[in-house]
This record gives sequence, structure tokens and C-alpha cells, in this order.
Amino acid sequence: VFCLLEKPWSGSPVQFAWQKTLGNILAVTGGDRAVKIFDRHGQKKNEISLPGNCAAMDWDKDGDTLAIITDKSSTIFLWDANTNKTNQVESGMRDTMSFLLWSRVGTLLAVGTTKGNLLIYNRQTSRKIPVLGKHTKRITCGCWSTENLLALGGEDKMITISNQEGDTIRQTSVSADPSDMEFSVMKSDERISTTESTVSVVVGKKTLFLFNLNDPDNPIDLKFQQPYGSIVTYRWYGDGYIMIGFSRGYFVVISTHIREIGQEIFQAHNHKDSLSSIAISQSLNKAASCGDNCIKIHDLSDLRQMYAIINLDDENKGVDQLAWTEDGQLLAVSTQRGSLHVFLTKLPILGDACGTRIAYLTSLLEVTIANHVEQEQPLTVSVEVEPSFVAVGVYHLAVGMNSRAWFYGLGENSAKKLKDVEYLGTVASMHLNSDYAAALFEGKVQLHMIESEGLDSQEERETRLFPADDDNYRILCHALTSDFLIYGTDTGVIHYFYIEDWQYVKEYRHPVGVRKIFPDPSGTRLAFIDDKSDGFVYCPVNDRLYEIPNFSPTIKGILWENWPMDKGVFVAFDDDKVYTYVFHKDAIQGSKIILAGGTEVPFSHKPLLLYNGELTCQTQSGKTNNICLSTHSFLGNLKDFGPNELTRMLTQTLMLKRFSEAWELCRLLNDKSGWNELAKACLHHMEVDFAIRVYRTFGNAGMVMSLEQIKGIEDRNLLAGHLAMFTNDFNLAQDLYLASSCPIAALEMRKDLQHWDSALQLAKRLAPDQIPFISKEYAAQLEFIGDYVNALEHYEKGITGNNKEHDEACLAGVAQMSIRMGDIRRGVNQAIKHPSRLLKRDCGAILESMKQFSEAAQLYEKGQYYDKAASVYIRCKNWAKVGELLHHVSSPKIHLQYAKAKEADGR
Repeated sequence: VFCLLEKPWSGSPVQFAWQKTLGNILAVTGGDRAVKIFDRHGQKKNEISLPGNCAAMDWDKDGDTLAIITDKSSTIFLWDANTNKTNQVESGMRDTMSFLLWSRVGTLLAVGTTKGNLLIYNRQTSRKIPVLGKHTKRITCGCWSTENLLALGGEDKMITISNQEGDTIRQTSVSADPSDMEFSVMKSDERISTTESTVSVVVGKKTLFLFNLNDPDNPIDLKFQQPYGSIVTYRWYGDGYIMIGFSRGYFVVISTHIREIGQEIFQAHNHKDSLSSIAISQSLNKAASCGDNCIKIHDLSDLRQMYAIINLDDENKGVDQLAWTEDGQLLAVSTQRGSLHVFLTKLPILGDACGTRIAYLTSLLEVTIANHVEQEQPLTVSVEVEPSFVAVGVYHLAVGMNSRAWFYGLGENSAKKLKDVEYLGTVASMHLNSDYAAALFEGKVQLHMIESEGLDSQEERETRLFPADDDNYRILCHALTSDFLIYGTDTGVIHYFYIEDWQYVKEYRHPVGVRKIFPDPSGTRLAFIDDKSDGFVYCPVNDRLYEIPNFSPTIKGILWENWPMDKGVFVAFDDDKVYTYVFHKDAIQGSKIILAGGTEVPFSHKPLLLYNGELTCQTQSGKTNNICLSTHSFLGNLKDFGPNELTRMLTQTLMLKRFSEAWELCRLLNDKSGWNELAKACLHHMEVDFAIRVYRTFGNAGMVMSLEQIKGIEDRNLLAGHLAMFTNDFNLAQDLYLASSCPIAALEMRKDLQHWDSALQLAKRLAPDQIPFISKEYAAQLEFIGDYVNALEHYEKGITGNNKEHDEACLAGVAQMSIRMGDIRRGVNQAIKHPSRLLKRDCGAILESMKQFSEAAQLYEKGQYYDKAASVYIRCKNWAKVGELLHHVSSPKIHLQYAKAKEADGR
């Protein structure tokens, strides 16, 4: 981000200290009797002159006060970061001060002297507690615990533990000079105590001494391998681990768990000749070491992975000290020749997209505008403030913080600052289109022209504040398309404001508040997330709402596909995953949304743009990274995959309605089932011409002819009804036919399918005159399956009274069903009256099978089937009737039987 090299520092190392908590200020001192104050962009803000060289400096826990002591004075200098003023506090000590440290939890400042005396100063009450003779020689190191215990080490080779009043409560001697002291919690089997009861200290640069206040008689002395060199520094981190840096370039991680105390967990020779410092960022979960002339950064979750290497090739004397800001955003390294380099390790992820153009933060005061789809040269814009929001439009860029925004006009190779605008509250988000900006602040949206006089303009269409004074709601989210300002409210209403006519044109009322909205590029579809974390797509054209299925409550945002051919695809993303959805608008089952699949997203990637299955994400490093969605794997080189993979990809293409790619997959698979799947999907999505092409390819001539007959139909419901029928979804087909301009098609389909029950129901509504004819067909079907009761009923309903041929068929049915149900008299009478000889024969056969011989013979006789009548009369031994019919009988067998019967009677 910047490099500091002041003349007075040249040739010797510098000290520096980041402001605690905020990390906005860097205090630096060299051998020039001054502490210089810089902001996080490297701008010098102040210089504190001192009576001697700075011996030590430290920030209080909130980053409000910087304390400084010198090697020539007994005065404590306190610089206030809020007022930019320096105060002096007289220590009252006669000897020179050598050590200084603020409490980690309160307003206490500990100051040690070269003769071993101690002063505890309370910043809040200005109370001073001098403690003479705490040590017998110079106090060189120390640390505060979270319980406000103070540990000190001195050249007298003693370690003392004092309370905040300065009273010594523990002390122990060590074998050599102590340095680099820290309080921490050691891991134990019991894991009961979480208090910082262990003091760690480097002794004689060779061993790490662990002194447990609860077990003072059993300190632990950790020694390390000779080749590592001497201990330079160490840091506690995680659950009882210590990272130690050694002079010969090694850094080692050990555990302090009682069972594995001192055991090396990890070791690396990070620097060839020497290591000078290590630093750990808990917020980033990263560790950095510096040595020679480079910095190496590791991920604490996997130390073997090298996250980054920063080389400082021009630093021939090598690097010195290293420190992060508390948020991990900036890393400062000092060098042996007296320079200071500050690197950006984590950027706020701020970015925006307009169409395929993206704008994103690439440094603290730099925004890059890129359009990789259009292959435009990236444009870098230097901005005046470290922004908290970024917005990009067709011709403009806006950045801002708090209640102020700066607008830039974008040229081909440069950006020109146009103006800055002050709003009535802190801006939460902003969107731009070609002419207008819309800023959301404190429940309101200000819509105004970008290149105009400003918010005070009197022109009617230049600016407007939403909502109006008499509207009792708060705006929670907003969006700006080329034509509309769209916003959602805490009352659940989504408003569409048409900029061209300067008026509201549409509103949708949702049961709960609308938290976030995401219009597609055209503004004809709007995805939104409500206060219950449910997701929906709203179509203002037909005022229809569709719920997004399997919608995770952790979703942070939604992006619509910008590739013009994929208008229904969108992704919903959270911190870990991106979910691909498809809005099927023109399906025969009606519009619906389906979940096509999910894709893992690397850590700290924020999706900005979706184009043809490729997701452009912004990272903390100020760069972009492209991720191919797992649902679009078919966009690769298809020849590299086997049949199983190709079949899976075919399923993807069909879900996404990518029929051209599906065609190519079917061609490679060369399998009829694949072509059939593609054809069914084309029918499902009403792509009739493409379906004809597919069916023709695998030789289904019947479907080709059927589709050719219907492809010109303009009524979408009628066309969809035919397609549903072709896919055997007859209930859906019926619903679609009934909703079309030709509802009678539903009846015709049911008749063709011989679904007579459904056909009868439809005929009552659509064509009552067809009921008798359907009843007759239905009765025939019922008769076939043996349901004679219902068959009789429908034969009776089929009688029209004015269609002789049809009625005779129904009456014949009535006769047969009556007989089968046992109403023989009605059946026989009906059959006798009926003109059909065949009916009489058939009814006679039924009666004969029922052993109703006299009625059967009667019907045979009426039907002029004399041989059959005579045969039945013989079975009844009614020889008189046989004799009457004999002259009609042609069968010799019957004549013979009759003769034998008469002979037996002696006649």
C-alpha cells in the first residue's frame, strides 16, 4: 500500500506500533528523537518531538492513547488519537524509564525503570502507584493478564507477578536474562480453568520457560535443537499452541497440552539465513514470518500450505519486525536499513455489476472497472476516500462512505470526477443506471440524475425522495433497472416506479417484509428474499409469484444469468455454496422454478457476475476469480468424457433448456434413450420444431406427423394440451384443453382414449347432445367388464328417441342387460319388440345358458331360428311345439329325435 523511508531513520532499524482495535494509525520512530504518526494510507498526520530517543511505546486497548517513554527523561508522553494532542505525565521517578505497557482490559499503564522500579499509572483517575525495588536491575520485559495481573522480567534474572496495586504475589528466578513475556492459558486434561495462569518467557535466547502460577514449584523449561539457533520470538495461538521463530530461519509449532508438552507439531525452514520476526493474525487465521528479505505467510488451519510469499528485493540489509492490524487487513514490516513497508492482506469485499461490467475494490483507494465478456481493457480509478460502498452504471462509477458519494464519468481509458453528493443519512447501498442514481439511507431512497445540479434541483424529473411524507413504511432494499426503480418495504410491498413517466406503475403486496430484491437484466422478473428468509420470483407482467424451492435460509444474494440465451437461469449464494436455479416459464405444466444443482465456493469469494455458467467472484486480495458452475460442466470439451459422464451432462442440459448442447451430447452418446429424453424435454418446454427434428433423427414417423399437424397452433393452451396428450399426461392435457379456445378437444381426447366416465362429465358441460352416444359406448365397455347394473343404466340413458339406428342398439343393450340381471320378463319383451333377429338369437343364447329354456326357445322362434328353438323345446320335452315347428326345421337330427319320441308314444 505504501513504503515509508524518512531520512533521519536511514541506516538503522525503526520501531512501529499499529493502533489497537481500529488499526487506522501507525506510530513510527527511529533514531531521530520523534514519533511520527501516519494514517493507514501512509499520509503523515502528526509528529511528536521527544527529549531523547524513544525507549518504548504502546497503544491502550481501545486505540485512543499512545504512551511513549524516552531514554533521557522520566516523563511519560500521552498522545490522544481523538484530539491529536500530546499530554505529559511526570512519573516522579528519578531514574530513566526502560519498559512501558498498557493493560489489556483497563486504563492502567505499567512503566518500569533502568533501576528496577515500577510505576502503575491509572489514565482514568490519574492515580500513580510507585513501587520501588520491584527488581534490583533494569526491567526489560513484561505482560498483563486478562485478570490485570502484571508479570515483569529484569536483568536481575527474576520474574515477578504483581496485582494491579503493585503488590508482588509470586516470583521466581531464571538462569539467564528473560525476554518476550506473555500470559496465556495452558492446555490441561481437566480443561476446567480458562484463566491466564501461565507466564511464558524466553530465557537467555535459548529456552522457553513456562511458569504456572497455580503450580509455582514445578516450572517447565523447554529446550530446542541446536541447529535452529537462538529463539528470536514466539506467539501463542489457537488452543494452547506456540509458534516459535529461530535465528537460523526455522519456525516451529509446539503444543502445551500436558501430555504432549514441548512436542513439535510442525517445523519449517522458512528462511535461508535468518528469521527476524513472526506475527499471527487471529482474524485472518494466518501466520507470517520474515527473514532475509522476504515475508512468508501460512494458513493456520494447514501450516504446510504456503498462502503467500512477499519478496523485498531492494532491501539488501534484510527485514526486521512484522505486525498485523487487529482486523488483519494490513501487514507492516520494518527493515534493517530503516524503512517501513505496509501491505494490504485483506480488502473489504466491495463490488457491483451493471450488465457484464463489474467494479470492485483493488486497493484501499482504488476501484477497478472491468468487462471480461466484452474484452475491454480494465480501467483503474483512484478514489478520494476508502469507500464503504461501490456502485457502477452504464457510464458512471460511484463510491462513498457515511452520507457522501463521489461520482465519476467513465471514458474509454480514463475516469473523470464529476461531483460529490451529500445525502440526508448514512448510505446503506446505491445503484446506478445510465442516467440516474438511487441511494438507500435510513429507510428512504433518493432517486436523482447523476449529471444534474444536485439534490436541490427544482426540475421535476431530476430528483425524488421515496417514500412520500404521508407513506408510513420503511424501505429495506432497492434496485435500479434501465426503466424502473424497484424497492421493497418493511410492510411487504414491492413498488415499481417507472422513471420515463415519473410515476408508480405496479405494486405487489407480500405477507411479510421484503429484505432483498434482485431484478433480472430486463426487469421483467424479480427475485426477492423476505423477512422469513424465504425466496420467491415475482413476474410483474402477469402478477404471478413463484416460490424458490429448497431455498437455504443462509442465502446472502441472488445473481441472474447475463448470457442472453439463458434468461431463466439464476444463482443464489451463501458463504459456502452457489445454488443454480432455472425458471421454466413456457412449460406445459405451467411456469415453475427448479433447483438444478450446487457448486462449492472457495473461502471469502463474493459472486459478482454470472455469464454463461461462469461465476466471477471478488476475493479479499482485491482480485477476481472465475468459477465454472458444476451445473454447466457440459460447456467443457465433451470428447474427454465417457458415457456415464455424458449421460449426467445430458440431464444438466435438459434441466437448463440447453437443447443445442443436448443435441451434441445425444450425438456423442448415439443412444436412442438419450434422443428420446431430449425429445420429451422439447415437448415439455413446447419446443415443437426442435422436437420434430429430434423425432425425425431417431425415426419416430408417427410423432413427426402428429407434431407437424399442430405446430402452427397459436393458442398456447391448445398447443400445450396436444403436447401433454403426446406425453400421456391426459389430466393435464384436459385442463389445458378446457382453458383453451377449443375446450371440446378435451372431450374428443377422452372419447379417443375410451375414457367414457370422464367423457360423460365433460359432455355435460361442453356438448349435452353427445351424452346419449357416449352413454352407449360407456355401457358397451361396462358390459364387457361384467358391470351389468351400470351398463343397463347407461344403455337406458343412451336412448334419444330420434335416432332410430342408435336407439335400437341401446334397446338391444337394455334387453340383454335386463336378462343378465334376472329381469327376464322385461328382457324378453324388449327383445321380442326389437326388430333385430340377431338380438333375439343372442338373448336366447343368454337365457339358454341360464337354463331358462322356455324363454330361450320363445326368442329363438321369434327370431326364426327354428332349428335352435326346436332343439331347446326337445330339452323341455315340449314335443307339441317341436311338432308345430317341424315344417321349418331343416336339421335331420331334430327330425330323427322327434320321430323316436313319437314312436315311443306308439304313434
